[in-house]
Amino acid sequence: METTLSKEYKERIVPALTKEFNYTTVMQVPRLVKIVINQGLGQATQDKKIIETAINELTAITGQKAVATLSRKDISNFKVRKKMPIGVRVTLRRERMYEFLERLVRVALPRIRDFKGIDGKLDGRGNYTLGITEQIIFPEINIDSISKLLGMNITFVTSANTDEEGYALLKAFGLPFKNANK
Repeated sequence: METTLSKEYKERIVPALTKEFNYTTVMQVPRLVKIVINQGLGQATQDKKIIETAINELTAITGQKAVATLSRKDISNFKVRKKMPIGVRVTLRRERMYEFLERLVRVALPRIRDFKGIDGKLDGRGNYTLGITEQIIFPEINIDSISKLLGMNITFVTSANTDEEGYALLKAFGLPFKNANK
């Protein structure tokens, strides 16, 4: 089953980017490789239930099982031991990725109070990370069952070579950037 965004990518975005950047073949057109959603949970060192809650919430948001990320070394100042769960992440590819992107752009981002668009700063290689301060913008999360507001980073990994190409691709997918004149 093909989502509307993956169909739109093939039918509308590929020809538009080919024309804009004068690509000679369709294989040169940048594409969205994966979306990685990550939550760093430093307070999980004191409360073990935070990790379980975060895994359940991220699984509900993305439709794919989230996994705990473990610390790599001991840091006594932060009361962290090696291989202790300190975060949660999920990597989305293919149809689930397009499904999540569509829900993010059409449902979740417009629910942010006083939303004026997202920052247009990419990482230099055509990838973009969006920071979200609270998980309640997603309709899958029941506001009454929340014990703690948790933020997350959503990283869009593209096959673009430059920021300009990556920006054009993400803009075509409908990400509401502030500085539209870039």
